[in-house]
Amino acid sequence: MTVRTIFVITMLAGCAGCSSGPATDTAKDQADIKALEDRFMTAFKARDVNAIMANYVPDQSLIVFDAVPPRQYTGAAAYRKDFEDFLTAFPGPFEAGMSELDITVGGGDVAYGRNIQTVSLTDKEGKKLDFILRVTDGYKRINGQWLISHEHVSVPVDLATMKPVLDSK
Repeated sequence: MTVRTIFVITMLAGCAGCSSGPATDTAKDQADIKALEDRFMTAFKARDVNAIMANYVPDQSLIVFDAVPPRQYTGAAAYRKDFEDFLTAFPGPFEAGMSELDITVGGGDVAYGRNIQTVSLTDKEGKKLDFILRVTDGYKRINGQWLISHEHVSVPVDLATMKPVLDSK
């Protein structure tokens, strides 16, 4: 073999993973974020506020636009209180699910995702409430761990009645 042939073979062998490197990293990041969303849903179904909040940035940088007032929750402590109040208001039978999860990794330490969540709750008077939510999450990788740093939860609104459409399909 000539030196040139050895050089070309070495370069090709060394670069065999070049095109798959970022894709592999992206696939791993997507899998890590999916696992984060799975942990969130497991914690939510278990009504475990500590486990729920473990999926969010733990400081004042968290911004959440929830489906209920106020318009904006700033900081992990404020959103924790929102979850505590929500779970207290609905102490009865509780079901939740997530579908249509789509995650886009922006490269580096940021990503975003969207999903549809179905929730079935029972309030203190025994009244059952079913609704479907649209959720968009912004993720930030901090110390190697993906966390939710921004969340937007919404329901469509019927513009003719100005009422929420809780069972949107």
